[in-house]
Amino acid sequence: MDTPALRKARGAFFTPPALARFIADWAIRTDLDTVLEPSCGDAAFLLPAIERLRSLGASPDLKDQLHGIEIHDASAQAALTQLSMHEAEGRIAVGDFFDQVPPKAKFDAVIGNPPYVRYQQFTGDARAKSLQAALAQGVRLTGLASSWAAFTIHASHFLNDGGRLGLVLPAELLTVNYAAQVRRFLLSRFAKVRLVLFEELVFPNVLEEVVLLLAEGTGGAPSFEVYQARNIADLERICADSWTGYAPSGDQKWTPALLPAAALEVYARLTEGSNFATLLDWGETYLGAVTGNNDFFALSRSDAARLKLKAGELLVISPPGSKHLRGMTFSQAAWEDLAKDSKRCFLFTPGAKPSAAALAYIATGEEAGVHHAYKCRVRSPWWRVPLVERPDLLFTYMNHDRPRLITNDAEAQFLNSLYGVKLKPAVRAIGRELLPVACLNSATLLGAEVVGRAYGGGMLKHEPKEADQLPVPSAATLEAVADDLRAIRPQLGQALRSTKPQRAIDLVDTIILERHLGLSPVEVAGLRGARDLLFQRRVTRSRSERVTD
Repeated sequence: MDTPALRKARGAFFTPPALARFIADWAIRTDLDTVLEPSCGDAAFLLPAIERLRSLGASPDLKDQLHGIEIHDASAQAALTQLSMHEAEGRIAVGDFFDQVPPKAKFDAVIGNPPYVRYQQFTGDARAKSLQAALAQGVRLTGLASSWAAFTIHASHFLNDGGRLGLVLPAELLTVNYAAQVRRFLLSRFAKVRLVLFEELVFPNVLEEVVLLLAEGTGGAPSFEVYQARNIADLERICADSWTGYAPSGDQKWTPALLPAAALEVYARLTEGSNFATLLDWGETYLGAVTGNNDFFALSRSDAARLKLKAGELLVISPPGSKHLRGMTFSQAAWEDLAKDSKRCFLFTPGAKPSAAALAYIATGEEAGVHHAYKCRVRSPWWRVPLVERPDLLFTYMNHDRPRLITNDAEAQFLNSLYGVKLKPAVRAIGRELLPVACLNSATLLGAEVVGRAYGGGMLKHEPKEADQLPVPSAATLEAVADDLRAIRPQLGQALRSTKPQRAIDLVDTIILERHLGLSPVEVAGLRGARDLLFQRRVTRSRSERVTD
């Protein structure tokens, strides 16, 4: 018996008929077209293909034109039964799609809904075969790729030169790093690439967002086109001038295509002009010190006293984690409050000749096996943590709402739960003072969503290279608005402490975006709305993970 749990395990999610019909109508152009539905299930796409072919004048039985592949035998038999009920014949092969070799006479249309299995469950022989199939097309996928990625690449191999590929894919095609190879492949393989995006969820009882991929021809495309639909009913209104083109640069994510056109125009105008820069223009972003075992190396004041460690064997640090960094400045007073509250504000850093107390603590670490941890055992001595340069700014790279830049007035060292930013000498003074304030603007907050990535639970993460690309006001802009930003610092601090960040954002937007850069309130509201849209998308995805895990 084919249960929902079994269908989920193999990534089978049944497609709304209207979506299947739309793709079939788009992909099938003549009465002689041959059609393949890989992973065909119970023929969700072959059935509207029958209607489309017959409407174009095809012969009644369609035996040589309808083809399917299905790994689940009972579903393959159900597909044949469905075709028979529609007085049509077809060829359904039972087996793994990744084991299939394209026939000499390839297909005019390959249409379907690939199985969607997240990488955590997509393992073993199934993953190995999928990666090999992608590699055969010159695409090396990463270990984070979900099942649909290799499926999309392999499916294109079954098309003839003028063929059309119409697939229902997860919206992560646009936004995740591991899909960069798929995005690059689509633009190099096809002459035209179009995507239909939906504002509303379109699969019943499934919270995963989807896009429709419509790709055709060969020879490469310099850009892709997007149609923003509200829901399935909007598909009926697509016309020639409905599409908006986007030309990505290199492996740049396609996330901007998710934005409303008006907001994208304002965002591009700001971030591509001289009034904004990237965080990389301000300085270097780098990961904090990696201890190998924070529980051993990060100590509280009472720990240090109990162990009788010398002051020279302890280093002031920002405690592990980032929850304590809520304002714009990490001050000496704030650090002292954390130390009084028994937070782990010291790093164990004995010198070349550890004291007797330090040696005793090292011995307890060895008794506990701390020295066997990977980061410990590959360094000599294992208890000497490699330090990084003290940063001017701290950067919270894993967040629910937004990344935070915090001035490191405590001059503290930091661990790998944070990034540090070392500012260039020419901009160090004003950057330390005001860049964390200036980054509370809607363009930067939108940029954080665009350049970052969604992780489990809806968390927004920035790798160092992604943090480098965060759009922030330029040094010239900061100089121009410095006095105004200084004047509102007390209000910003109060808003952030009272968990009302939007009040702080409104104040900064008024100064930087409206007064200085001349944006209208409508344009600023558009940036905020676009940021909220991307925020809600990743939150929705986190709910999807909870429902489907």
